Amino acid sequence: MISISNLYIQYGDRILFDSISTTINIGEKIGLTGRNGAGKSTLLKILAGEITRYEGVVDKPKSESVAYLHQDIEISGDHTVIEEALTAFEELNEIERLIHKAEQDLAVREDYESESYAMLIDNLTHYTEQFEYRGGNQKEANAEKILKGLGFKSHELNKKVKELSGGWQMRVELAKMLLTKPDFLLLDEPTNHLDIESIIWLEDFLSDYKGAVVMISHDKIFLDKITKRTIEIELGRIYDYQANYSNYLIQRAERRTLMAAAYENQQKLIAQREKTIARFMAKATKTSMAQSMQKQLDKIERIEIEDEDTSAIRLNFPPAPRSAEVLLQAEDVEKSYNGINVFKNIDFRITRGERVAFVGQNGMGKSTLAKILIGKEKSDSGTVMMGTNTFLGYYAQNQTEVLEGDRTLLETMENESPPEMRTKLRNILGSLMFSGEDVDKKVSVLSGGERGRLALALLLLHPINLLVLDEPTNHLDLKAKEVLKKAIMDYDGTLLVISHDRSFLEGLTEKTIEFRDNSIKEYLGDINYFLEKRKMDTFREVEASQKPAQTNAAKIPNRDNQQQQKELDKIEKKIQELEAQLKKLNEKMMVEDFYNSPDYEKVTTQYKETQQQLDTEMEKWESLI
Repeated sequence: MISISNLYIQYGDRILFDSISTTINIGEKIGLTGRNGAGKSTLLKILAGEITRYEGVVDKPKSESVAYLHQDIEISGDHTVIEEALTAFEELNEIERLIHKAEQDLAVREDYESESYAMLIDNLTHYTEQFEYRGGNQKEANAEKILKGLGFKSHELNKKVKELSGGWQMRVELAKMLLTKPDFLLLDEPTNHLDIESIIWLEDFLSDYKGAVVMISHDKIFLDKITKRTIEIELGRIYDYQANYSNYLIQRAERRTLMAAAYENQQKLIAQREKTIARFMAKATKTSMAQSMQKQLDKIERIEIEDEDTSAIRLNFPPAPRSAEVLLQAEDVEKSYNGINVFKNIDFRITRGERVAFVGQNGMGKSTLAKILIGKEKSDSGTVMMGTNTFLGYYAQNQTEVLEGDRTLLETMENESPPEMRTKLRNILGSLMFSGEDVDKKVSVLSGGERGRLALALLLLHPINLLVLDEPTNHLDLKAKEVLKKAIMDYDGTLLVISHDRSFLEGLTEKTIEFRDNSIKEYLGDINYFLEKRKMDTFREVEASQKPAQTNAAKIPNRDNQQQQKELDKIEKKIQELEAQLKKLNEKMMVEDFYNSPDYEKVTTQYKETQQQLDTEMEKWESLI
């Protein structure tokens, strides 16, 4: 257990922690929340022992281990991925040495009744339990399992870590922490550089984790799936909720309502007392009574309520110009890097008004295909066509990094602006929360979130009918993500988005393209539909691999197997189309006063017929699996 008692930190005139106290028990899963600058990362650093200058007591037994994953990670040296991961077992290797030493001592000792002999046996038992609990007997197998869970392929385990990007180095560091199984695991934005499959794997791992997990995250679904407790930092105090993030929001609203009422009542009481004191002070006979009342009033603990952050991004994409029916089309596209094939035989098209998401593991070619489609990169073979009258808006994955640091915000906007927009630049920046003197700041001094907002501002300078966004939420907080999502929902053009953020993608697109095994697969639905279907596909793959081999007499000819699989693929595609049709019809039926509309009979008839077709196709599918 980590115990915090009367923790006090003050920077200048600002009190970051005002004598806060709490405990964190092994096994708890806790989310840290609070507005930017509230002290979330500082609290993690205190728990990790990286910050030691403070008033108060932070008590952690020496026998309990702590691991801290922060954002600024750079691994040097010549280790490969698997070698670096195995360095996590340095402590295990020491435990193994102590076990061997204890066994050697026991072999020569004969003082079986002595206290030191009993202590030696106790130590050996403790070391052995620790060695087994931390996976000492399966070190390499466990390292490979966790690295693959975090997205590494078998052939990538022998890559040099120093050659990896910061995001992949972070995965190696996280793998090392998970392998050591610390009693307290402290995570600062662990999902920032993970793809959807790795995030889901990490969710499952942390949900079953025996130690404590304390984390900061802007991923609502991730928090909800793992945490059971939320600690909010506000005005130097902490508020503890035995709830996941979504339930915390409900309870927080209730608490603030009660606090607002208590604050109002206290202010009325203070005003009445002050009025009475002022009246008594005017009379010489009651001066001492007034002074006594003033002392009592000074002792009252004043209720404080942090002002709600009402500052908000205002983001509205301009109306999309009319485009051709097909905006992007690729046929038989192939791409390789350094002799390694990324994808091949890719056929893809996006038509006017479509909303498409690219998903899949990192390194499968999502960003590469997007760049090829919009002409930012060339394919090795195949043809790519962009439709006439296509006006592109592109947000690159590294968009915040390519902004020129020596320019001011205003200069950055002026450099990209057409003449007719020059007078509107300050207003656009203001809508993205850059006001007054902010526009004269150098880009180099901006935080990641501020750079993300500036990159979004650049998209508003031109009318666009094809919006291509590559990981646009990486540096945005929860509020900014919600604003961006609403703006995209209101946008009337064509959308292609690459993202690993499930809450952001929910309901945003009508088609999901999965990148897997050097190819792509189409799902006619949003991210939740894709994950549901992907889970079913994975289950069937596992089930097929576990079926016992049939005897030659019982084998179905391979030609028949291929025919059956073709039939299954055909039926599954039909099911996806019918489900998409039902979804659209259902949206029409949800419109207010639909039952009095002239389309009522036509739409309801279509809905019934489509549902019957879907039932028929589902029966066919079930008979074949």
